[in-house]
Amino acid sequence: MIVVTGATGNIGKPLTRALAEAREQVTTVSRHAAAAPSGGRHVVADLAEPATLEPALAGAKALFLLLSGDLHAIGANPADIIGLAAASGVRRVVLLSTLGVATRPFGTTRMAMRELEDVVRESGLDWAILRPGGFASNALWWAESVRSRQVVAAPFGDTGVPIVDPADIAEVAAACLLDDRHLGEVYELTGPAVITPREQAAALAAVLGSPVRFQELTREEAKAGMVLSMPAELADDTLDIIGAPTPAELRVSPDVERVLGRAARSFAEWAARNVAVFR
Repeated sequence: MIVVTGATGNIGKPLTRALAEAREQVTTVSRHAAAAPSGGRHVVADLAEPATLEPALAGAKALFLLLSGDLHAIGANPADIIGLAAASGVRRVVLLSTLGVATRPFGTTRMAMRELEDVVRESGLDWAILRPGGFASNALWWAESVRSRQVVAAPFGDTGVPIVDPADIAEVAAACLLDDRHLGEVYELTGPAVITPREQAAALAAVLGSPVRFQELTREEAKAGMVLSMPAELADDTLDIIGAPTPAELRVSPDVERVLGRAARSFAEWAARNVAVFR
């Protein structure tokens, strides 16, 4: 049995499908009720209260750990989840970390994630760590404004990073959960090319077949929207990266291709696959 946290999200859904296609039994975990995967089960649990995860971990051999936003906040203690997993007999953990751990190790949320990575390494479990950069699926923040006003509103319109398709993260996670060759590895996951928000708007216009206007936001305007769904510390760390990426954050990593044997998917491919959300 493999436990997938964040199972209803942009990574959890394709990861669950990939594991099911590999004929693995899967337990999906989320805060709210959801359909059980084919041949598996669903457990409602809140990772901020690790004890609620115990029923999901019973009998599990591996855990994919994706932290919810509040577990990135100051004072959170996600290390308890690793201890609970080990005590429950889990033998392998794949942690979704962040590229910022390497590129900006002294950011508030990055320091906490670095500490969690260290806990994973020292847990006695088999492990792999995934460090993605920005997600293509962050463009979903623009869905309502594109549908209603044909507008993409974002800060730093002409500053880009090589954002990664969550489906690629999911496929790499599946490989790490299933294949011993990836044990002890730390993979940096990016897309195939740097792309700016303005270029993302153009890619959306292309798949929609209709104009999409780009509207520049100030950093303050962008943060006001972001803190509605994430801690302020995480919003600030994210804005620091997308506003002034370092050379390491602009680097296109070969790790998706290294693991999957194919090139990382482009933002245009992600947009084409998700075009219905923007219509």
